[in-house]
Order: sequence, then C-alpha cells, then structure tokens
Amino acid sequence: MRVRRVITTRDGGASRAPYDSFNLGDHVGDESAAVGTNRARLTSELGLGADRVVWMEQVHGRTASVVSGPRSGPVPATDALVTAQPGLAVAALVADCVPVLLADPVAGVVAAAHAGRVGARVGVVPAALAAMRTAGAELARVEALLGPSICGACYEVPAEMRDDVEARLPGSGCTTRNGSPGLDLRAGLWHELTAAGVAKIGVDPRCTLEERSLFSHRREGTTGRFAAVTWVEAA
Repeated sequence: MRVRRVITTRDGGASRAPYDSFNLGDHVGDESAAVGTNRARLTSELGLGADRVVWMEQVHGRTASVVSGPRSGPVPATDALVTAQPGLAVAALVADCVPVLLADPVAGVVAAAHAGRVGARVGVVPAALAAMRTAGAELARVEALLGPSICGACYEVPAEMRDDVEARLPGSGCTTRNGSPGLDLRAGLWHELTAAGVAKIGVDPRCTLEERSLFSHRREGTTGRFAAVTWVEAA
C-alpha cells in the first residue's frame, strides 16, 4: 500500500493577516470562510474528496481516536487520529508543536499526532502507537515522520520545566544557543519511538521559529496553523 504524507506551509491561501495566508486552523480566530476556502483547496490539491480529511479538536492531551469514515466536524478532545481506511486522511494542526505522522504500510494503518510539550510529556505518541496496534498495525513495520517544530536551539523554557519534561520524555532536555535551559521535543520523541520498537524514523529539520514559511505561535503570538496530513491511497 502507498502511504502519502504532506506538510503544508503558510503560503497561497485566502486568510488575511495575521493568519496569512494558508491557515488551516479553525480555532485561532481566523474568518471561517477563509479557513473553509483553504481546507477546500487542500483536499482538492491532494486529490481527496471534500470530506476525506479528518480533523481534531486538539487539547494538548494523550487521547488517540480511531476513525473509520468522514466526519462532519473535528473529532472532539483528541490529539491523535488513527485510521485503516484507504483514501481517508488524518491531520494534525501545529504552529510550534511537533506533528508526528505514523504508518504501517503493510497493514494500511496511519496516524497523525499533535505532540506539543504537554502532549509529548504525557505520552500522546505511545497512545497513538497503541491505537494503531488495535487497528492491525505492527510496531516493527511502523514508519514515523517528525515534522517541523520549534527546535531545541530556540525553545527556551524554565529549568524546572526542562527537567520535568526530561524526566517523562528522556532525551528532550537541552541547552539553547543562548545557553539557557531548553527542550528539543523531536529528540525526545525520536528516543521514545526507538524505545517502542519503531526503526524507521524521519525528521523534517525545519524550525518553525526560524522558518517564516511556517506558522509559529512563539514568534508571532496570534497566527495560523499549518497541517501534517497522512493517508493510504485507495486502490
């Protein structure tokens, strides 16, 4: 089975500043008509039906939900979506958090997870992997992509916060380029995935704070969201 993965940017949409312009988040204060136009463009360019991308009501938790068909609205209070339905895409919205795309291409099971500091700390990625196994995936076959996020050189946090997250997500604690306490969530998630038995892990190295083609909440405050989307192509 062919797995598809797409990371959007902020360019080429209908949203006005400060959401300019390809904002896909419907929860950040942007005009609903603009978000609808942007989402319609996304599904069209991906070659999917208008209702074939499933979104989440992300709450910075560790709930993973399995979806089996289109939905009229976002899946409530969840931070990972899993599906085994060909032609049905699942999406995570981010603007500094880590979007994690997972797939077992043999079983045809994919997942999208929203792993910010809180969600990564409490185990949203292990929850997504567990839900994938319930849907028929095997960890030894799972492939992972850690998408663009704020990097460890830029993500300054208080020392107590760094140490707390490091205790729950080993490998995430770091020092920023300014010499202050920091977090590298992608590094921590890489270690977590490896420990879980996931052998194929790719990392998109772009930093959202540094890369202006991506939305960054820490850089801009009020801003849009870009999406990480994955699906298995229908036969």
